[in-house]
Formats: sequence, C-alpha cells, structure tokens
Amino acid sequence: MSTSPKQPSEAEAPGAADAGPDAPWFEPGRVPEQRPGKAGGKRDRNRQERTLGLCAAALGEFLERGVERVTVDEITKAAGVAKGSFYRYFEDKGQVVDALFAPLRKEMEQAFSECAGALARAGSSAELSAAYQALAMRLGQAALREPRLVKLYLQECRGPAEGARLPIRQLRDSITAAAVALTEVAHRQHLLRDLPPKITAFAVVGAVESLLIAFFEGEDLGSPTDAAQALVRMVLEGVGQR
Repeated sequence: MSTSPKQPSEAEAPGAADAGPDAPWFEPGRVPEQRPGKAGGKRDRNRQERTLGLCAAALGEFLERGVERVTVDEITKAAGVAKGSFYRYFEDKGQVVDALFAPLRKEMEQAFSECAGALARAGSSAELSAAYQALAMRLGQAALREPRLVKLYLQECRGPAEGARLPIRQLRDSITAAAVALTEVAHRQHLLRDLPPKITAFAVVGAVESLLIAFFEGEDLGSPTDAAQALVRMVLEGVGQR
C-alpha cells in the first residue's frame, strides 16, 4: 500500500484560480464532451480542481512505485474520487503523465528558443556565456518550481519509450535535440572549438542530470540554479574558442 501523504479529495483539491507558489504546476486534462461548462464557471472550476487532485495523487504514486506499476485504481483511491472521475478527464495514465509535464515542457521549449536567439546574435565569448547562463538560470528556476516533477523525470527518463512513460522519454529526446541545436548555432557563430556538437551536447545533458540526481540525494551542491551555472562556466572553459 502507498504510504504517501493523503491527497486532497474532490472538494479539497487546489484549483488553478487559487493556486499559490506551492500549488502543483500541472496542466488540466481534457474538457468533458458532455456539460463542459463555460470557461471560468463553476463546472470549469470543479473540473480544474478534480484534474489537479488526480494529477497530484498520480505524481505521489508515480514517485513511490514508478509510472508503469501504478494503476488507475490506485490513483483514484489516493485522490479520494471514484474511478469514473478519472476517465471523465483522462483517457489513460499516459495522458496524466502528459498533463503533469506539459507546463515544464513548454517552459523548457521557450527557454531553449530564447537561448538559440541569443546565440544567433552572439559575437563574443562573453555573449556566448551570457546566453548559456541565462538558460541555466531559467531551467534551474523551472526545476525549483516543481522539483517533484524533475525527480520523476530523472526516475523514468531512461526507461523504455513505451506506455505511460512515453511522454517522459519524448521530453528527454526533445531536451537532447534542443541542446544539440544550440551547440550547432554556437558553432556557426565560431564561438566553440571544433568538436562534434552531438558529443558536446550529450555530455552536458548527462552532466546536468547527474547534478540533479545528486541534489535530490541530498548532496550539498547549493541551489540547482547555482550548480547549473557553475557547470556552464566549466563546460565553456573547455569547449569555448581560445
């Protein structure tokens, strides 16, 4: 049996309207086809509350026993709702995982896009460093906003790309592809040494994941943001143009 803290019931689950800084950072599931209610109305608020409650319950269960082992029955029991409520808002576990990671994925996509723009305009090693440091800060802040999601990502991202784990593997693939793309932009600007972009990017992604794992295991590394920025400085000292 799960020993995770009791999750909010349908009446207690936090809604998006009153979400504070410590509220779950999830994206609501699908809108029911029947009687969806108008945006901002009572039915819409109830939907958001129940969806957030299911997401919070699922996250706790996933962290404790893994995405694939947890059942829909266990999620609804932890959320304190009927099984029918789950299928009113989600088609399957994979859609729950997708809802959990959707905001983080969007934040990362925007951060990588802004960094790519900064690198395309960069003409010096100082501007190169500033672009990567800004990316590190942005990603570190995203990790701090909902660290349990980052912990689940690290727990599942190297498993088989199938079933409910698929959205997590897709996120990892998109992060790696974005890191490679950034390295290629920096190469075109002649700001990095002539090293294979994929090798450089894969090494950095792996190092960041290792730092985060150590952070969650209690190693004294300072904040994730500070650690990521230190890693950026170290990497650029090794691969930057001299």
